[in-house]
Amino acid sequence: MVQNSTLHGDGPEQMDMRDRVNVALKQAMKEKAAARLSTLRLINAAIKDKDIAARGEGNESGVGDAEVLAILGKMTKQRQESARTYEEGGRLDLAEREREEIEVIAEFLPRQLDQDQVVVAISKAVENTGAESIRDMGKVMAELKTRYTGQMDFGKVGPLVKTQLCARSAG
Repeated sequence: MVQNSTLHGDGPEQMDMRDRVNVALKQAMKEKAAARLSTLRLINAAIKDKDIAARGEGNESGVGDAEVLAILGKMTKQRQESARTYEEGGRLDLAEREREEIEVIAEFLPRQLDQDQVVVAISKAVENTGAESIRDMGKVMAELKTRYTGQMDFGKVGPLVKTQLCARSAG
């Protein structure tokens, strides 16, 4: 397994997400960890696909860490949905494989905020954007995505933002 300091950038020079994935990929090759290696290759392929799309749009430098985090978040969500579907279909072996992939992907994601931290983050975003009603929801969500990509599930955050903005406009 790759050491924590390498994965989480605690060393003197912080690695970008792409480098962290490549270091983990090389380590998995050395350890002959087939399942881990497969997932890391999927991550790498997704990043490269996004790079190609970015170059097509005129961004020659490729994707940055924020985009990589978004890719990883999307990959995690896809696997959670697949695991659920496999469980419902009685394919526990495939569901377990999806969960193993989620664990590998999660190594590269920042720590998820707990419910209380999400509520505080929403309040701060509402304050920072000056949001006063439900019409300002887009501004609040954009602020949250800028600051907390990979740290919260935006599908679950949306209703919480809506609730706070409705309470604010009513009060």
